[in-house]
Amino acid sequence: MAQTKLSFRAPGPSRPPVWTVGQVVRGANRALEQRFSMLWVEGEVSNLKLASSGHVFFTLKDDDASLPTAMWRSSVERLRFRLADGQVLRVLGRLGIFAKQGRFQLYAEQAEPAGLGALMLELEQRKARLAAEGLFDEERKRPLPRWPEVIGVVTSAQGAAIHDILEVARRRCPSRIVLSPAVVQGPEAPRSLVRALTRVQRWPGVSVVIIGRGGGSVEDLWAFNDERLARAVAACPVPVVSAVGHEVDVSICDLVADLRAATPSHAAELVVPDLRAVVQRLELLSRRLARALERCTLDERARLEAARARLSRVGHRLADPRRERLEALRRRLEACHPRRRLDRDRRRLVGLETRLREAGHA
Repeated sequence: MAQTKLSFRAPGPSRPPVWTVGQVVRGANRALEQRFSMLWVEGEVSNLKLASSGHVFFTLKDDDASLPTAMWRSSVERLRFRLADGQVLRVLGRLGIFAKQGRFQLYAEQAEPAGLGALMLELEQRKARLAAEGLFDEERKRPLPRWPEVIGVVTSAQGAAIHDILEVARRRCPSRIVLSPAVVQGPEAPRSLVRALTRVQRWPGVSVVIIGRGGGSVEDLWAFNDERLARAVAACPVPVVSAVGHEVDVSICDLVADLRAATPSHAAELVVPDLRAVVQRLELLSRRLARALERCTLDERARLEAARARLSRVGHRLADPRRERLEALRRRLEACHPRRRLDRDRRRLVGLETRLREAGHA
């Protein structure tokens, strides 16, 4: 490695040079700038400190050495993730000496996770924050309406998603669908999606909203991981179905929404009722009802016949003793009738007369 010499002019040929501390530090800084203008350094973060000014100070270390590092507030605000102890970072910066303390350090301007992309780390940190607030809780998710009056859709007007949704709706059940177009990719997408969602939920009669887009790369789908959109979905007054990308793609929007669909077509199948299936279901229920009514009628008729037979038997059991008693009373009454007594006396008189005549002839 070529050596860099500090080029200072000596005060005289016969005396060793005497430099001020400031001269030495400034000369060393110039030498470092000439040798190491900007460089990437990889190491583990430790001793992280956030100053009240917004600047961040930490140490980058590996098994062989440690390097004090400073990152000014303007650079910290550009980071897409939150710094933390234990992270392994690649840091872009310049080497220098902090004059007041004579400390050799790295002045960082950029940083990105090593091994795990900055986007993924940002995503995980955002997920953890929103989950801690309860935005992913199942208890806050609402059921979808069975017969939505108007279906709102937030997606690109030119993308395949809206065509897939319309095709599924046409096949299943003609429905009123309102498109609130939005940019679904790029830096303007999050704000555009939030505006479109706010707009469609105000449409008269909208009772459910589908938000999403077709498949793409992580970067293409990144707008659906935006925190502003997540909070807008959580605050929507009607249920939201999220359909972002394909089944393997899971965004923050999917986690916050009331229901996640694998694709826009799947979202339409979840939201739009299948008219043919409903008709078939009604026919099946009608047949079941007819059979149930027939069974109920037969059962009631059998119970009525059994009750009538029991009533008849009970009636006979109650009436027969009374009938016999009545017959006995009738016989006693007839026996006590004067005509019956007169008949008996007449028969006795005839008998006595007969016996008297027989005795007179003897």
